[in-house]
Amino acid sequence: MAVENGKVGAAVEGKGWGLCRMPFFGGGGGAGGSSSLNSSSAYSLTQQQQQQQHRSTGQGQPEAGRRGSGGGSVSSVAKALLPTRRRLRLDPTTKIYFPYEPGKQVRSAVKIKNTSKSHVAFKFQTTAPKSCFMRPPGGILSPGESIIATVFKFVEPPENNEKPLEQKCKVKFKIVSLKVEGPMEYVPEMFDEQKDHVAVEQILRVVFLDPERPSPQLEKLKRQLAEADAALEARKKPPEDAGPRIVGEGLVIDEWKERRERYLARQQVEGVDSV
Repeated sequence: MAVENGKVGAAVEGKGWGLCRMPFFGGGGGAGGSSSLNSSSAYSLTQQQQQQQHRSTGQGQPEAGRRGSGGGSVSSVAKALLPTRRRLRLDPTTKIYFPYEPGKQVRSAVKIKNTSKSHVAFKFQTTAPKSCFMRPPGGILSPGESIIATVFKFVEPPENNEKPLEQKCKVKFKIVSLKVEGPMEYVPEMFDEQKDHVAVEQILRVVFLDPERPSPQLEKLKRQLAEADAALEARKKPPEDAGPRIVGEGLVIDEWKERRERYLARQQVEGVDSV
């Protein structure tokens, strides 16, 4: 009986070693056991390498998370490259026309209209501030409001015996816009304080026109300048008062004096009669 127990113990012991030699993923036999050990050790090593890589990068996020964060940065860059939605409509759109009169100060005009649903501030900028200026240099337009700005420029005489209208003018004008909350007083500093929200509406290139040669651009320029002059004269006139007429201070004083004199005269007459 002891022998049988010994056999049973040996068998059980043999089965136990056999279980230890069995592969982890359904293999069998000695060769399979060694291959399973190699695969399990390689799997553990791969896990250790991944953990070390995560520690070195300082991020415990999976690769999908890292890709997601990278996608966010790519989307922000894509948004920055998208064209800004324009708030203003300019006429003319890309060029600003001046009559070519060397040695004189000439004028041009640009119509600016607010096409957005909010109040918009605009400002002129130029590459030649010493020879150019704008009137007005900036302002605030309500939704749908438009204005014709007048631009002044001194035309330099041609150099190197260049023919009129053949010299290339490098002067450019830039119009920027800024969305504001409701009507307010225009101050140029607002563009510096909120420069991250400033949008470039358009860059206008200077083009000279022959004043002696009729052209559609020259006729349109004359009409716009006439409209700008009329609007300027209208702004200079005092506003008409549609309410009731208010008597001036001088008239009120004169009427009060007359009433005072009549009262004193009546008092004198009454005093004489009582005596």
